[in-house]
Amino acid sequence: MKTLFPFFTGSEPEEELPLYTDVAMDYDAGVPRFSGGEPVIVSGLEAVKSWAWRAVMTERYRWSVFTWDYGCELLALTGQNYRQDTRLSEAVRYVQEALTVCPYITAARASVTGFDGSTLRMEVALTTVYGKETIHV
Repeated sequence: MKTLFPFFTGSEPEEELPLYTDVAMDYDAGVPRFSGGEPVIVSGLEAVKSWAWRAVMTERYRWSVFTWDYGCELLALTGQNYRQDTRLSEAVRYVQEALTVCPYITAARASVTGFDGSTLRMEVALTTVYGKETIHV
C-alpha cells in the first residue's frame, strides 16, 4: 500500500468511547425534561441527539461557559448581504460543522426544509456511533 509517509507503518489504536449520557430534551418546548424535580437522564443515541439539538440551538462564541468548539454560527448570517442560496448553503455548512466536533457523531447531513421570513427550518440526519437519527431544528 502506498502512503504519503512510507516510513510510518502503524496506526494509532482507536480508544473506545464511554457510553454517552445527557439530559433528555423536550424538543417542542426547547427545555430539558424533568421528572420529580430531577432532570431525566438518557444514554446512547438519545443522549447524542439531545447534545446535537442543543449544539445547533446555542450561539457559538456568545457564552463564556462553553468552549469555542461548541455551538453554531447561524446568527452570523443575519443581516448579511448574501443571496438567499448562499445564505442557505452557509447555514447547512454551519450546522454540519457544529455537529461533527462531537466524537460520537461520525457524520451529519443537513438540509433546509423551510425558510419563512426570518425562520429557518432544517432537517439534520445524524450518523452516530450508536446508529442513525434525525433532528429538526
